[in-house]
Amino acid sequence: MPEPTAETLPLFAETKLRVSLDDYVVVSLPPDAGAWAMNLKLEPFSSVTRDHDEVSLVEAADWARHGPGAAGAKAQGPYTLITFDIKLDLSVVGYLSVVSSLLAENGVSIFALSTYLRDHILVKKVDSHRAVELLNDLVERSKGLLLKK
Repeated sequence: MPEPTAETLPLFAETKLRVSLDDYVVVSLPPDAGAWAMNLKLEPFSSVTRDHDEVSLVEAADWARHGPGAAGAKAQGPYTLITFDIKLDLSVVGYLSVVSSLLAENGVSIFALSTYLRDHILVKKVDSHRAVELLNDLVERSKGLLLKK
């Protein structure tokens, strides 16, 4: 089982999980959809990322309301959004590594997103209860290990 490092242990002990009640989709759009995607009126939580090959959009599952601009889109979902509600400095090493290893060992696939202050993961809705249970156990285990020190 992956264990937090000396640096990440106190962070996991302070982490609160925020689990969204909304369903989310991950959408792949053609690269020329970048300008269209940037003009969407998106609600929190949402994310638009553009690279050389595609525009990726993460938003609540009713993304189809955007109409014809979504031509050529491929979407997967529903996903559940889990936010690690702790402000993480950008210099922290290994936080998501522990999360991804723990969930991978238990057969839970993740789609990870980071913002300046927080990390977020999307997990398949069918895996969400198991993922939250595993992550809550990690937080509680970290609190216990911290108390033993």
